[in-house]
Amino acid sequence: MATHIRARSAEILAANAEDMAAATSMLDRLMLNEERLEAMAAALEDIAVLPDPVGQVMSEWTRPNGLDISRVRTPIGVVGMIYESRPNVTADAAAICLRSGNAVILRSGSEALRSARAIGDAISAALAEAGLPEGSVQVVPTADRDAVGMILEGLKGAIDLVIPRGGRSLVERVLREARVPVLGHLEGVCHTYVHHSADPEMATEIVRNAKLRRVSVCGSTETLLIDRDVAPSLLPKIAAALQGCELRGDEAARAIVPMAEASKADWTTEYLAPVLAVKTVVGVDDAIAHIRRYGTAHTEAIIADDAAAAEHFLDCVDSAIVMWNASTQFADGGEFGFGAEIGIATGKLHARGPVGPEQLTTFKYQVRGNGQIRP
Repeated sequence: MATHIRARSAEILAANAEDMAAATSMLDRLMLNEERLEAMAAALEDIAVLPDPVGQVMSEWTRPNGLDISRVRTPIGVVGMIYESRPNVTADAAAICLRSGNAVILRSGSEALRSARAIGDAISAALAEAGLPEGSVQVVPTADRDAVGMILEGLKGAIDLVIPRGGRSLVERVLREARVPVLGHLEGVCHTYVHHSADPEMATEIVRNAKLRRVSVCGSTETLLIDRDVAPSLLPKIAAALQGCELRGDEAARAIVPMAEASKADWTTEYLAPVLAVKTVVGVDDAIAHIRRYGTAHTEAIIADDAAAAEHFLDCVDSAIVMWNASTQFADGGEFGFGAEIGIATGKLHARGPVGPEQLTTFKYQVRGNGQIRP
């Protein structure tokens, strides 16, 4: 797949240029260039060398009656992937599903459909060359919204799992209408908390990266929490590093750095833009309480030199990913060593955090006996 995507780079980039010309929003997510195309191919190669999860024995034991029991990983089956403006999802999802023994039906949003179909053509050629069924990866060739409805209904029992990846309205529709299990997250309101023990230089650089490296990714920090006792000295430095980012703060933050007033809605907003909500807090428990009330269980980070405070934060914040002295932009399957990811799961059942090949398996029990019958 990586080889064919590289070989067809001109066709893929031409299709993407047509998508870009027709698009009016989320252009950074939609855009492909030579560098991003190479990163896409490299991610496929990373996935290719991951251990095969299918058939892996998760645990095994022998009962007193002599029955040998093992729990073994198996594919889920057919995955329906519904996504919006990220062309790389077409390749990532195809590779992760194949690596975990699943087939996948990919339904791209209309704004990225030309790109998705061009990438899908490269994948189909690769499947044929590898001797795999061409239908094991299918790109829905139309932007008709009825196709989404058909997938959500399970295609008359053909689909085993639906994964949405996109904006709030898409995910809400999937959660509301799906007749098959859903794996995914509604949105990523991610927090970075600067503890009073934080190294000022480290805190400034991490916050800058967590917000501005790529504002359109779901791991981008949307709310900065900072201890009130260090805010007068540290918040101006952080604000100066966030050039081009609109700040919206509570009363205490606005008294230190000129910024817009934050409304209650700002604490629950996934901006996906150069906008950052700023709130002062009184210690780690106050920060945890804010995250518990307003967060979406995606990714949170604490910047601190105080190990006890950091471990308390790691233990008590109930999000899929919790970090200490690292940027929330690491909320990505490639950065976790999964090669790529099909999305970030924020629920509490089956999988949490980046969903890679292992997370797209289920399991069954294999029981081996030698004539046992139950009394």
